[in-house]
Amino acid sequence: MPYYPLSTWERAGEAVGEGQNMPGLLTSKAKVPFSRALRRTASDAENRMWYYLRDRRFEGLKFRRQFSIGPYIADFCCYKKRLVIELDGGHHAKNRDYDKKRTAFLIEQGFRVLRFWNNDVLKKASMVLRTIYREIQDGD
Repeated sequence: MPYYPLSTWERAGEAVGEGQNMPGLLTSKAKVPFSRALRRTASDAENRMWYYLRDRRFEGLKFRRQFSIGPYIADFCCYKKRLVIELDGGHHAKNRDYDKKRTAFLIEQGFRVLRFWNNDVLKKASMVLRTIYREIQDGD
């Protein structure tokens, strides 16, 4: 089970309704309010990454934030390039099995997945952006 800050779940629970407290239980109808709640409670690293990716700022590509793919919600997705970008905080060290399962599912759906630590996005943004750029170029 992934870790989510309580405030995210509280807000998502208000939008989704009682009894919806796990991502695996979210119906497609419930994913939109949950995605909105995740956007409202974004980490500093997610906000920084979104600054670089939004409005087709990065190579003219459209990225979506908190994008639903099957039972999962990807942090960032460029659907045209079939690229998912996930940002991981310290809690992901405890959820490696969940992350492996999630990544395997995304790959089965034809996506490439890049994972970055929040700290790298905040302190080494140019390295992160170069890695994304190379992945986009390699995918063509």
